[in-house]
Amino acid sequence: MKLSKKIVSLLTVTALAASLTACGSSNGKSGSDSSGKKTYKIGICQLVEHNALDAATKGFKKALTDKLGKDNVEFDEQNAQGESTNCSTICNGFVTNGVDLIMANATGALQAAVSATNEIPIVGTSVTDYGTALNIKDWKGTSGTNVTGTADLAPIDKQEDMILEIKPDVKKVGILFCSSEPNSAYQAKLMEEELKKDKIEYKEYTASDSNEIQSVTQTACSEVDAIYIPTDNTMASGIETVKNVVIPAITSVFTEVLFSDNLKVLSNQLFLFSWIACIFTSVQFIVRFLTNLT
Repeated sequence: MKLSKKIVSLLTVTALAASLTACGSSNGKSGSDSSGKKTYKIGICQLVEHNALDAATKGFKKALTDKLGKDNVEFDEQNAQGESTNCSTICNGFVTNGVDLIMANATGALQAAVSATNEIPIVGTSVTDYGTALNIKDWKGTSGTNVTGTADLAPIDKQEDMILEIKPDVKKVGILFCSSEPNSAYQAKLMEEELKKDKIEYKEYTASDSNEIQSVTQTACSEVDAIYIPTDNTMASGIETVKNVVIPAITSVFTEVLFSDNLKVLSNQLFLFSWIACIFTSVQFIVRFLTNLT
């Protein structure tokens, strides 16, 4: 069962293009080639290394290079290794170096970029809910700032439907996520609302970091009929640990975060919601920003 992904534009092209033009004219650090064409400097901050985020970064770079030409764009790609302090250091470095645009891959990277600058355009991806990530209570779908991007939230009600379709006798669902990821908590609450409607019991199981994944997953497997994992980068980076627990426990896992070929062995226990890195729509916007197209 495939679920469609809603791609959401968060900022008008005109506003961000104006912001980029101002930034590009003020820092003077972007270069030009012999033909006079501008060489754009793009800073990429990726929260952690795992297949889903890696694919998003790779797709972003390829699509932007295809649109602008390899001689007209330079990437400064850095990985924070799952540490928020590293995200801050990376993004502050981008500001110091005067990049033309920051691509923030995942919520932690986006939050660090927002803290680092309110002038350089920021494009987020692998972010579930921008209102939660940016702490905007009355979220209307636009940031009103230098932030734009794409959201990857799949319909939670359809995900819950899939759980019931595959395990109609489920009585208790464990919701497994990292407590330090606000977008994971947001999805957990949405799933809980859907489970309540169907009178299905649930319990949250949270790990503060990757070191706690094994013990928390073991506890969940001993107490529930099925496990739901929202889009969560900590869980994704530690998926081998999850796999090694759920296989012997014979516990079904429903998730959209797992993006790894080596999980095909879990076909009778692991059920993947479709996941799409919303990169190409972002790139269409970015090319317009960088080249001042209307």
